[in-house]
Amino acid sequence: MAQENSPLSIVSVIVTMALVAAGNGLLFTYVPYVLGTREAAPWFAGAAVTAVAFGGLAGCVLAGPLIRRVGHARLFPVSLALVIIAALMIAIGFYPVLWVLARGLYGLASNINFIIAQSWINHAASNSWRGRAMSFFYMAYILCFGAGSFLFGQLPAEGNLGPLATVFLTSLAVLPIGLSRLAPPPMPPALSMVKAVPLAWRISPVGVIGVLTAGGISMAVQGFTPIYATAARISQQDVATLSLVMQTGLLFVQYPIGMLSDRMDRRSVILLTCTLIFLAGLAALTMDFGRLGLLMVVFAIFAGAIESIYSLANAHANDRAAPEHFVPLSSALLVAWSTGATLVPLLITAVTPRFGPQSFIYAILLLSLGYALFVLGRILIRK
Repeated sequence: MAQENSPLSIVSVIVTMALVAAGNGLLFTYVPYVLGTREAAPWFAGAAVTAVAFGGLAGCVLAGPLIRRVGHARLFPVSLALVIIAALMIAIGFYPVLWVLARGLYGLASNINFIIAQSWINHAASNSWRGRAMSFFYMAYILCFGAGSFLFGQLPAEGNLGPLATVFLTSLAVLPIGLSRLAPPPMPPALSMVKAVPLAWRISPVGVIGVLTAGGISMAVQGFTPIYATAARISQQDVATLSLVMQTGLLFVQYPIGMLSDRMDRRSVILLTCTLIFLAGLAALTMDFGRLGLLMVVFAIFAGAIESIYSLANAHANDRAAPEHFVPLSSALLVAWSTGATLVPLLITAVTPRFGPQSFIYAILLLSLGYALFVLGRILIRK
């Protein structure tokens, strides 16, 4: 029989990932801003975004075998150590090629973190509160990600204080999970990605396509908004504030959506969320940075709805999975996430010189519309 846990049992996992997120958010703003304002080729900023997702693909492939070799509890601090090493590679000095490699290493470690954390939460949660648990977990992660971005605005862009702050925050993250008494999930079966991805598709096509879409649109909004703002020549503090305000949209969007999805068909909630993304994206296209305050509100709604897609699709898939499938399912979903997060930034980087810095918004609109049509089709087929 599955172990019954209260929602408080997952606090240590969430606190650890929140601290990691603060350090990550700082570098997600620091790297594109410094690359955009110093003498680096314009494509380096886009390459750094793509490297994160490409490294994530490697993390998806390696996570399952490493968990089976050493277990969840041991691998978690190892992945945090890799985040620290990646931050130190950036702290060494301004070497754009090394920075791109460091972002790839971070992507690898980040997806291993997520596979372990999501497996832990899904193992502890029951269907009656899994949607709220995943929404709260992701909300805490993104809000602290925004807090890290805001912290960047308070630090000098020159020098290496930014990446060193990431090292400090990630080191603190080891403590909560290291002192946790929450039982780890069962060891995953020896299932290769060749088998894990079809397994995930059999469990939930809506979940797989949702996470694939979420990877593309999430990486687009998180990775290219700072580049978009830096290209508009707004100040470092305004770039940092925009990144923070963007994440606060989760307070008003993602958690209520998560609660709603626990009370009705998650697929219907996904359709509502895609509609909200489309409307907010259209509003963002009509505004410029001359109305920065209003633009921040629009981006807060935009990002909040975008980040909701991942938790909704993930919860929808795990509702239909057996406990022994949580790790291979999480790995397969993150393969889908990383695939979207790799291909979409590559496409945006390629078309931005031709279509302008708002290209990432157009890409998000097209992807959210396509996913909404897919979900609608699945609902009609199941009926």
